[in-house]
Amino acid sequence: VSYSDFTDINGYGNYDEGRDKLERIFASILGCEDALVRPQIMSGTNALYLTLSALLKHGDTMISISGEPYDSLQEMIGISGDSNQSLKAYGVNYEQIDLIDNEFDEESIVERLQKNVKLVEIQRSRGYSQRLSLTIDKIESIIHKIREVNQEVIIMVDNCYGELVETKEPGDIGADIVVGSLMKNLGGGIAPTGGYVAGKKDLVYEVAQRLTAPGIGKDLGANFNLNNAFFKGVFMAPNAVKNA
Repeated sequence: VSYSDFTDINGYGNYDEGRDKLERIFASILGCEDALVRPQIMSGTNALYLTLSALLKHGDTMISISGEPYDSLQEMIGISGDSNQSLKAYGVNYEQIDLIDNEFDEESIVERLQKNVKLVEIQRSRGYSQRLSLTIDKIESIIHKIREVNQEVIIMVDNCYGELVETKEPGDIGADIVVGSLMKNLGGGIAPTGGYVAGKKDLVYEVAQRLTAPGIGKDLGANFNLNNAFFKGVFMAPNAVKNA
């Protein structure tokens, strides 16, 4: 990172080397091939909706294997409410497999994944429920089980509140796509807004096309002179998480 990476860039955001370096840094931290880190992603829920709506099409099935997701995701998916913008309204099928004593129900997961499933979602944090957050070891174990029976399914981890809590991140243990907010751990209490999507390069590009437009992907998108705050935030994030 050099001084020029903090240059103010507005407008379309063409050739913002600072933004591109920031995204490479996030990809490295999260154990992923690529990342999309933008102020236009306004929250964790926004990042999750952006990702799911980019990767799931009419007729696809997603399964939450960590039970019912937290409240803001329920309306987004279409479990509650009647929004005509929910995943369900666009023809995406949703199923869930509940945890058993805070453990993944491996038998049910393996059995279900032998049939057609496009995406598996894992919520790492407890959200607003009374369960414990899921450890990286538990997530790594279930990812290995999933891959034994289904090589094609997309494994997505909702990483909100989980970044830097352990020495490994979901990308290090085989997750295909990892999603979170800069107003939580990786913003270090400094980033004033923003979110990220990291993972396999082709999947991140699909999400970027949903954020911008088909054919544009990650090429455009001004960071509104927030590169400085984003770099400082991720630099201070380990200390902020440790103190929390």
